Parts: sequence; structure tokens; C-alpha cells
Amino acid sequence: MTAEVAVALPAVVVVLAVVLAAAALGLSQLRIEEAARAGAREIMRGESSAVVEGTVRRIAGEQATIAIQSNGSYSAVTVETTVDVPVLELLDVNLSARAVALPEQE
Repeated sequence: MTAEVAVALPAVVVVLAVVLAAAALGLSQLRIEEAARAGAREIMRGESSAVVEGTVRRIAGEQATIAIQSNGSYSAVTVETTVDVPVLELLDVNLSARAVALPEQE
């Protein structure tokens, strides 16, 4: 019994680490998607770029890269970030999310 546990334990630890890293990756993606949506809502309400950037940074974190683009009838907020997960440090994982909004009609 002890030999089987000694052989299987490293595999269980690796699987658990991969599952936790995948969960952290998913949560990070959800966080930046929400930040992009919140920034797009701010633009839709007519807020300034500084207010939009502050809202996005509050949700996505200080390490996030934010791009606000306006194209006449609509504006887009793009948020990008890198993932700081111990298991994924060897991989260069970048996440991005984009939300588009039309300004409110008065």
C-alpha cells in the first residue's frame, strides 16, 4: 500500500497543480473581460478617458495594458495582461479582452 501511494502521489500533485493553474487562468480572463465591459459602459455614458482608465485599472489590476479606440460611431476598450501563476511561469501566457460600445443618444 505504501509503495503505491509513493508512486501515485507525485502524479496527483502535478494534476492538482495543473487544475489550480487552469482555474487561476480562467479567473484572470473573467476579470479582464469584466474590466473591458466596465470601461465600455463608462464610454457609453460619456465619461472621459481618465475615468475609463481608472475603472479598468481598478478591476483588471495595475499591470494591465489598456487601449481605448474611437471610430466615429463606436468606441472599443481592449485590456491585456500577463498571468502570474507559478505553474505557468515557464509559458508566456497573455490574456486579452475587448468590449465595444456605442455612445448614448441624448
